[in-house]
Amino acid sequence: MTKNVDIRKAAAQSGVRLWEIANALSPPITDGNFSRKLRNELPVEEKKVIFTIIQNLESERVKQNG
Repeated sequence: MTKNVDIRKAAAQSGVRLWEIANALSPPITDGNFSRKLRNELPVEEKKVIFTIIQNLESERVKQNG
């Protein structure tokens, strides 16, 4: 069974790529490391940070595209 489906769906629905999330993490990590991180279910607190990043990236995209 796929782990972190909620993160994957939220990113896909927002048009945010996983590599963009990886770059936005603090500290940034490579997209490969982020994908490996998603292989195991993440703690709730870490998911909250990622969902915030997704929302911020989506907002930036909307502002840029008008």
